[in-house]
Amino acid sequence: MAALHAASFPRGWTEAEIAALLARPTTLAVTAPHGFALVQILPPEAEILTIVIDPAHRGQGHGTGLLAQALDMATDNRTTTVFLEVDTLNTAAVALYGRAGFTRTGLRRAYYAHPDGSRSDAITMTLEIPAQSRGT
Repeated sequence: MAALHAASFPRGWTEAEIAALLARPTTLAVTAPHGFALVQILPPEAEILTIVIDPAHRGQGHGTGLLAQALDMATDNRTTTVFLEVDTLNTAAVALYGRAGFTRTGLRRAYYAHPDGSRSDAITMTLEIPAQSRGT
C-alpha cells in the first residue's frame, strides 16, 4: 500500500503511517487489484482518508468502484455524513467526488506541500447519506 501511495501522491504515506491507520478499529480498508481506499468511520460520520489507484490503471473506473465500495461500507456502519479533502490540482478526483454527490463545503488555503516547494489548496467536500440508504 505504501509503495502505491508513494507512486500516486507527492508525499506518499510510509508503511508505518499506513500500518498505524489500519491498527485503529475505526479505519477500514477497501482493496482492489489496482488500488485501495482507507475510510475512518466514527458513526454518524466517516472520512475518506485516501483513494489510491495505480497510475498505470487510472481512467478505467477503478476509482469509481473503490469510492462506491467505501460509501457502501460507511452506509452499512450507519454513517449519515461523509467528509473528505482533495487537492484542487487533482481535477480527476474532484470530478469523481462531484459525480458521487459530494458538494464543496470549504477550502483550506496552501494545505498541500509539493516537492518543488509550491503549495496548493484543499477542497473540503461532504456527502449526506439519505436515511433510507442507511442500515437503520
